[in-house]
Amino acid sequence: MRRTIAVVFFMFHCFSFNVKGFGLSYNFYEKSCPQVEDIVRNGLQPIFLTDPTSASALLRLMFHDCQVQGCDASILVDPGNGNEATEMASSKNLGIRKREIVSMVKSMVEAQCPQQVSCADILILAAREAVAATGGPRIKVPLGRRDSSHAPSHRLPDALLPPATAGVSEMLNIFTNKGMNLEESVAVLGAHTLGITHCSNLQNRLYSRNNDELRGMEPGFAAFLTLTCQKGPLTSNLSFVLNDPTPFSFDNEYYVNAMRGRGVLKIDAEMVSNPKTAHVMKHFSMNEADFFRAFSSAFVKLSRYGVLTGKQGVIRKNCNQLS
Repeated sequence: MRRTIAVVFFMFHCFSFNVKGFGLSYNFYEKSCPQVEDIVRNGLQPIFLTDPTSASALLRLMFHDCQVQGCDASILVDPGNGNEATEMASSKNLGIRKREIVSMVKSMVEAQCPQQVSCADILILAAREAVAATGGPRIKVPLGRRDSSHAPSHRLPDALLPPATAGVSEMLNIFTNKGMNLEESVAVLGAHTLGITHCSNLQNRLYSRNNDELRGMEPGFAAFLTLTCQKGPLTSNLSFVLNDPTPFSFDNEYYVNAMRGRGVLKIDAEMVSNPKTAHVMKHFSMNEADFFRAFSSAFVKLSRYGVLTGKQGVIRKNCNQLS
């Protein structure tokens, strides 16, 4: 009886937050575009070779798209004439780059499978390839998403994307609402193993009054951060720090770094000391295979969040245009 109640509650919980992803399948394009995954992979390989920063950009692009109103490629839409500012105008999307790569890959797919594959699916596949190309796991993802037919204003990401000051409880709540367990929630933040953090996201952590955060850092790292990210709005938008010592490799160095007192963001440092997450952080720092397994599961759950399927939404011909 208790198990039945728990299952009913979980189904209601998933319905409330649209975590279901019904309508997706692992062979969705088997007849309409069986070569789509090869097209995406082959289109991205030379880009990853010539621009190693593109992998982290595509992964972050997917994360920011899925967390706003679901994985619907709305973040790719440019503002139209007279339209309200779209998602990209949000301050939370500072540093979002490489949207044009998805449009380029979409044109390659359209050449072979016109009006069959959504921009939303291509974005998920591009993020999947970004992880694999940098040494991470090759994640099998279900497909069948459709694209949004409208673009939300910048106010939605302003409200829904977590701030750089978010702590453990807030972040766990965000990912729990997307169907993730504790291990997956800690693993999905391991995406920080790729790329950089802008100094604008560290100003509060480094320079707010009555701030004890510097005391918890490894002293040499604290000195490095304050030297690199000096106080002030002008330098903070131009300067950045690497998320970990291997910013172009998808590995478990994010956890190793955090365990040494070198977590860049507030959440990176807090998860090491928080009783809920400390043991998971320590485990992932010592066991990369388990991190990869949990991250793969979390990636799939995020990729299913809030999706449009069936007759919902549209399949855009051009990813940056609604029509």
